[in-house]
Amino acid sequence: MTKTVRLTMAQALTHFLSRQMTEIDGEKMPIFGGVWAIFGHGNVAGVGEALYQVRDELPTFRAHNEQAMAHAAIAYGKANFRRRFMAATTSIGPGALNMVTAAALAHVNRLPVLFLPGDVFANRLPDPVLQQAEDFSDGTASVNDCFRPVSRYFDRITRPEQIIPALNRAMQVLTDPAECGPVTLSLCQDVQAEAYDYPENLFAERVWTPRRLRPDRQELAAAIAALKGARKPLVIAGGGVLYSQASDELAKLAQGAGIPVCETQGGKSSLPDDHPLNMAAVGVTGTSAANRLAEEADVVLAVGTRLQDFTTGSWALFKNAGRTIIGLNTQGFDAGKHWARPLVADAAEGLAELSEALKGWKAPAAWTDNALKGKEEWRAAAAKVTASTNAAYPSDAQVIGAVQRAMGSGVTLLHAAGGLPGELHKLWQAGEPGSYHAEYGFSTMGYEIAGGLGVKMAKPDQEVVVMVGDGSYLMLNSEIATSVMLGLKLTIVLLDNRGYGCINRLQMATGGANFNNLLKDARHEVMPDVDFAAHAASLGAIAEKVASIAELETTLAKAKNNDKTTVLVIDTDPLVSTEAGGHWWDVAVPEVSSRPQVNAARKKYEEAVGGRQG
Repeated sequence: MTKTVRLTMAQALTHFLSRQMTEIDGEKMPIFGGVWAIFGHGNVAGVGEALYQVRDELPTFRAHNEQAMAHAAIAYGKANFRRRFMAATTSIGPGALNMVTAAALAHVNRLPVLFLPGDVFANRLPDPVLQQAEDFSDGTASVNDCFRPVSRYFDRITRPEQIIPALNRAMQVLTDPAECGPVTLSLCQDVQAEAYDYPENLFAERVWTPRRLRPDRQELAAAIAALKGARKPLVIAGGGVLYSQASDELAKLAQGAGIPVCETQGGKSSLPDDHPLNMAAVGVTGTSAANRLAEEADVVLAVGTRLQDFTTGSWALFKNAGRTIIGLNTQGFDAGKHWARPLVADAAEGLAELSEALKGWKAPAAWTDNALKGKEEWRAAAAKVTASTNAAYPSDAQVIGAVQRAMGSGVTLLHAAGGLPGELHKLWQAGEPGSYHAEYGFSTMGYEIAGGLGVKMAKPDQEVVVMVGDGSYLMLNSEIATSVMLGLKLTIVLLDNRGYGCINRLQMATGGANFNNLLKDARHEVMPDVDFAAHAASLGAIAEKVASIAELETTLAKAKNNDKTTVLVIDTDPLVSTEAGGHWWDVAVPEVSSRPQVNAARKKYEEAVGGRQG
């Protein structure tokens, strides 16, 4: 007879989570790094009490904003290469909905996170409860249904025993390389408190390790034949290289076969920037070295990438009409994009087998030499735009140069939205794998500071540098206070260009008038004059506004010795971006306009679309 233990559903949930383990470098440890929680009437009595009972095995962290705490949880999973992750719980209503943006971010980026929003009463007796949004035609709906399209697995728990299969399915999704993404278990608040006789074996310790899928023989043979027939092969390294921890295998393939490598936003730092065959960023925000090769490549080995529009230049980057794309990916959906030859496999396993099969074969020396020359030319161009300056309003690139010189490549650099991703993708010289942390799959403004906190939790001994614009900072900055409260130091460089500079430049590039992006071009009675340093200081940070690039470098060097989160603010030019590198991006321009600037931009747009190959 199966032994049972009587627990509430919420207690069963938290006990289960505390018993799930993983193994990293031979050391067994909890797979959940903790639970972020903001309590309300929909989760405080059930999940809140249950978390209290396991607080020593499964730590609970308090945040100031539900979206931000979910971002922190997601960044923690990304920084751990998906081997460990976190959960986030809220009450019903606005608390739950605040996490939906983060759920979409995790879904797009294939990142593991467990959402535990409270839900309405399953018995419906007290309906409508506080914060319940009633659907006039569907009594079973709640706002948590918004999680469905942005969750890999969604379940509403309306009976206490339903948590048993739901937890098993949740763990399968969170740990599966192909299916990985957000899981939402929507917890009816009355059911959280209901008791059930759960089987004891539900709470047995279980160790989860990554599945490493080896390639199909036929797909592998086709990929090998394509590569051996290539005259101009190129590797595009995506985030899957990092999640598979396949950097060594990627380096072996590149060096052994003389194949140049370029990196997506998610894949940057797959190889160190100083690796001779690393051409760095590819696509819309790519280097001249990488994009020139991508235009000519006849075989493209796309490893662990979704091949989204910023990587492919809206599918206008690859200009070789006879090209072959090989999609090496754990997820068949991604492996076969744009008629690619799929090679469904773990990145490390697939690269290892390709390396073995290609022993003795090398790409033509002229192609490899051409790549090496292009990298030298790019590095010279990058050095010019990142050099120090006395300008009153430096460019983003010049600020990046200052941060790089002061902090080096031994830090983890984090960013998300605005103009910085384009400049950092091209210009930041990443060191070890995972030291470049970009959220550009969903390009979520407000991810930066909360994400930095999550990275610091994953890498407490690492110096974590967050670069953020004033627009993102104003959207979501509250977790500065949380970082101070938890004793987790971040170094935050805030670039103030007085508006949404990146979109203003895009508006201008598509023929639009300067309108509603920079503060000066938005409707106002009084121009805002935000004292960012004073604001950050009010949240408990060490904060200072610097007046020049030289002062920024000096202050950053001193900040290394600070014992808590430090925010350094510098004014920048909203109109300047790096002209070197880059590629066209498909942003549709109006066919008809009364403004000649828009009509001229439309003509250029039609020419670009007409030249697209894919």
